[in-house]
Amino acid sequence: MKITVVGTGYVGLVTGTCLADVGNHVLCVDTDANKIEGLRNGVIPIHEPGLEPLVQDNYEAGRLAFTTDIAEGVDHAQVIFIAVGTPPDEDGSADLKYVLQVADSIGTHMDDYRVVVTKSTVPVGTASKVRDGILAALERRGASIDFSVVSNPEFLKEGAAVEDFMKPDRIIIGADDTRALEIMRDLYAPFNRNHQRVITMDVPSAELTKYTANAMLATKISFMNEMANLAERLGADIEAVRIGIGADPRIGYHFIYPGCGYGGSCFPKDVQALYRTAGEAGYDARILAAVEAVNRDQKHLVVDKLLRHFSGDISGRTFALWGLSFKPDTDDMREAPSRVVMEALWARGARVQAFDPVATPEARRIYGERADLVLNEDDPYAVLEGADALIVVTEWRAFRASDMQRIRDMLSGDAIFDGRNIFSPQAARDAGLVYHGVGR
Repeated sequence: MKITVVGTGYVGLVTGTCLADVGNHVLCVDTDANKIEGLRNGVIPIHEPGLEPLVQDNYEAGRLAFTTDIAEGVDHAQVIFIAVGTPPDEDGSADLKYVLQVADSIGTHMDDYRVVVTKSTVPVGTASKVRDGILAALERRGASIDFSVVSNPEFLKEGAAVEDFMKPDRIIIGADDTRALEIMRDLYAPFNRNHQRVITMDVPSAELTKYTANAMLATKISFMNEMANLAERLGADIEAVRIGIGADPRIGYHFIYPGCGYGGSCFPKDVQALYRTAGEAGYDARILAAVEAVNRDQKHLVVDKLLRHFSGDISGRTFALWGLSFKPDTDDMREAPSRVVMEALWARGARVQAFDPVATPEARRIYGERADLVLNEDDPYAVLEGADALIVVTEWRAFRASDMQRIRDMLSGDAIFDGRNIFSPQAARDAGLVYHGVGR
């Protein structure tokens, strides 16, 4: 098929590339000329394992192309994916201006039947707004052209997005007409060879499915963080509790790891947007409000522990920070706990020496060059020198088997604040370190 993907951010680039890799002819459109030029030259704007060679292979094979011309994109394809950003508005609701701008462009330039697919995470009712936007543009032209609007939400985990797209748990398609549904079934046929993964439903249900999935996962995280905070006060070990409850197949082990809060481009934004959607529908979503409140407080937990350890005064001190991205295997620092921690330390007059294997360029982009921040992407132990304590906020795999004695020898101080519970408290203590975990 000929496919157009509008938006070459995280979702759009992965979607376009993976669809090209199974033999489709995909044109990716973006208004950012520098990004498009970079993609044509093999510069991938995001860190995602396995994506770079896939982009290069399909670009060289002629199945994947990039342009800034939306008219070219609309003319190219029978199926047009809208994968532009939906940033949170001031009140926490999803800002749909970019989505609706694309809808207007489609209506302005289309000359034959198109299937328009909302791939961005959007509130219930967005497909109707997209349909109205296309119709309004067609009316301005005095044109009457048939089209369909489909909801096909993405369920990609950063750090495993290529694998998730190629081997999906499910493919949700919300459609109101059989013509569009059959086209979407044909498009996703290469991803269904093992077993049928397509789940069809009405459009509003598909839109709500995405938000509900992310809100449920965020709820599990905040619930476990709530229990971790209780465990500390009761003298229990939340890691033992986690293993105990995870053995129940009704609960399972996924997303029940306590820590210093969730971040990224999805959970924080989507929980807030769903809460706003509920309010607009006249419903007070109290659980969603609590999930967000617990997570907001949890991001300050490590700093609260650190202040207690240093009797409230950390001015002039230096802290080593392991991890900048909101999760491993990505360079994404949107809503990352590391940002809350660093900014709180700086506000109290402390310096930060941070290590992350891939996110230091992103940290440099966000914060620039500053005297109270040293960044290192080569050696985690190097940032320990002269530091009063080590703070761990991202559970990179390379941290799991760290040398406790080496950490103790290189630190000026003797404390570890393990915001992800990746270290053995006993191993840390045996090395002469004062260990502070979450719920332990």
